[in-house]
Amino acid sequence: MKYLCTLLIVTISCVLDATEFRLATFSADVTIPLNHRCMGVIPTKSKRVADPLLAHGFVLSDGKQTVVLCALDWCEVRNGAFDQWREALAKAAGTVRENVLVTALHQHDAPVIDRDAATILAAAGLTDELYHVAWHDKTLARVSQAVRDSLELATPVTHFGISETPVLQIASNRRVVLENGTVSYGRGSRSGGNKYFAAAPEGDIDSMLKTITFFNNDKPLLQMHHYATHPMSYYGQGVVSADFVGLARARLQRQDQSIRQIFVPGCAGDITAGKFNNGSEGHRQELIDRLYQAMAKAADNTKRYQLQQLNIRNTKLQLPFHPGDHLTVKRLEADIANEKLSVEKRILAAMGLASRRRVASGQAIDFPCVDLGAAQILLFPGESFIGYQLMAQAAAKNKFVMCLAYGESWPGYIPTAAIFAENFKDSWLWVGPGSEKAIRQAIADVLRK
Repeated sequence: MKYLCTLLIVTISCVLDATEFRLATFSADVTIPLNHRCMGVIPTKSKRVADPLLAHGFVLSDGKQTVVLCALDWCEVRNGAFDQWREALAKAAGTVRENVLVTALHQHDAPVIDRDAATILAAAGLTDELYHVAWHDKTLARVSQAVRDSLELATPVTHFGISETPVLQIASNRRVVLENGTVSYGRGSRSGGNKYFAAAPEGDIDSMLKTITFFNNDKPLLQMHHYATHPMSYYGQGVVSADFVGLARARLQRQDQSIRQIFVPGCAGDITAGKFNNGSEGHRQELIDRLYQAMAKAADNTKRYQLQQLNIRNTKLQLPFHPGDHLTVKRLEADIANEKLSVEKRILAAMGLASRRRVASGQAIDFPCVDLGAAQILLFPGESFIGYQLMAQAAAKNKFVMCLAYGESWPGYIPTAAIFAENFKDSWLWVGPGSEKAIRQAIADVLRK
């Protein structure tokens, strides 16, 4: 009897140890064509390509569950287009769309993709003004094929590592207290030319670059780097670029082609490089250097763990639509139809109407958590402010939590309750007060085992 019990224990142990995790990595070119709009509403369309826009990602599976992560060098993916991307990549990888994390790095010389807004605009005679639909659909098909092709080259993954590296002189908070005591959120990406904004403190930021590395025994396969900042040094002149985050990633990738390098954005709705950047080419190069140096150091302090679990949890997040009079259905429809308004203002109205309809339909935002044990990956919607990233880290206590943002991006900016209380206003704001309560609960739901 003792022999049988021992045999049973050994057999069960072998079955548990037999779980094989496999990792596939993919990339594809997603560069917009010339004469394509950037950031959805910038008047100057693309004139030339300085460097390509890319999609980088991975497929991780334990044989039962499969998760896909795709990071796009785009500004945003919203509404029906967000569904479209997750469904296509889920089909390519053989999983469900709830297990697909799509994030945009939020470069501004890059497209905003919103299928529902594009449909509204087409009906108003503004076909392809937000984005070129045929080009987009071909691009999605190309990325989906890259996912399918990657599965044939999937590699066993046995371990993962986590590290944190301080980043110096990139991030600063938009919030600045002016000399008269009033609060301004005007420190944008290129505010370093303003002496007051350059001298003001960094404010609330997360100064740490977080990195997750996947290994096959001792061989590193992929590094995913995470940092919270708007990724722009300068933009708006029709020169397409992945900007300093993409250029730093590319420099690191060139050093070793055997390790896939992915960059993912943190909750940076209110975080820019504005304290340290005046929009010059010299400052762009400095930002590239600083981020590259932090990413290159990630391997020096990586703590390794055996990969033993792949748990995916998801909760539904309902955010309130902004109650402003400028965002009523009547006002938005009138603005879209008003040919005297600029095309950019009509596009903004269509984006608002598409989002308002989505909220009215009751469709919630998926709020996923990929739990590897010693590390957790969350995907926040839109331009979530840094307070939410800090909130999640506090809720996770001593665990390593990587807070991606710019998932479903219809909300635009998502301020915390304290920032709403300071009367934060912006044309890129489609959610209302009450957002923090909903997100705080979502964080608790997915982090709770």
